[in-house]
Amino acid sequence: MSLPYEVKEDGKFKFIEEGQGEPLILLHGLFGAMSNFAGIINHFRHTHQVIVPLLPLFELDLLHTTVGGLEKYLTKFIDHRGYRGIHMLGNSLGGHVALVHVLKTPAKVKSLILTGSSGLFENGMGDTYPKRGDYEYIRKKTEMTFYDPNTASKELVDEVYQIVNERMKTLKVISLARSAIKNNLGDELRQIKLPTLLIWGNNDSITPPFVGREFNKLIPHSELHFIDHCGHAPMMEVPNEFNVILAQFLQKQETTAAN
Repeated sequence: MSLPYEVKEDGKFKFIEEGQGEPLILLHGLFGAMSNFAGIINHFRHTHQVIVPLLPLFELDLLHTTVGGLEKYLTKFIDHRGYRGIHMLGNSLGGHVALVHVLKTPAKVKSLILTGSSGLFENGMGDTYPKRGDYEYIRKKTEMTFYDPNTASKELVDEVYQIVNERMKTLKVISLARSAIKNNLGDELRQIKLPTLLIWGNNDSITPPFVGREFNKLIPHSELHFIDHCGHAPMMEVPNEFNVILAQFLQKQETTAAN
């Protein structure tokens, strides 16, 4: 799905930046893309400066194709662009990158929003992944992301299929997936002092509901919302419900700041 928004370039960074107001940075996951956030951009560009950096999942050398490598890239991007008072939202691997960033350099972040985030536990693509050239297999795995398999459009399946059919990209996917599993943040989450919103699909099979509950238990100032009939990418599958929960949370941050 192509977005009607211009992808800007500033130095080595590519990103979408729409609207005015407090920065809302959106971080996509491993097979994610900027288009995953169409619903959020359309809604929040009227109240916030919505920023979607294109994470260099396949551009870093293999050694730095890790959660830590992506976090370093994110930090450089934020410093380069001069964003402050950021509401940082991450889905899946993007949530993991956001968590590492907040644990290392929380100064510029105002609140944290996680949806289907890795960092504690996730069901990967399984040991048999990736089967190159097996379109049916890739289609089934992509459908697993959602409660309603029809959400996995042919365009989305084609994107994933293309990635796993390039050997170097496949190696980088495996490197990132392994890095996410190894980089377990369970012991550090209590250090997060920011207001945190957790939005989870009740039918998420990749980071199941118990993962959301565990994040809620470990992050001190966190609130957890479940959405029924929804899988691993709520902002794509049920954008309206997702946006209502997010808007209430962001509103609350403004009210708290004003008092």
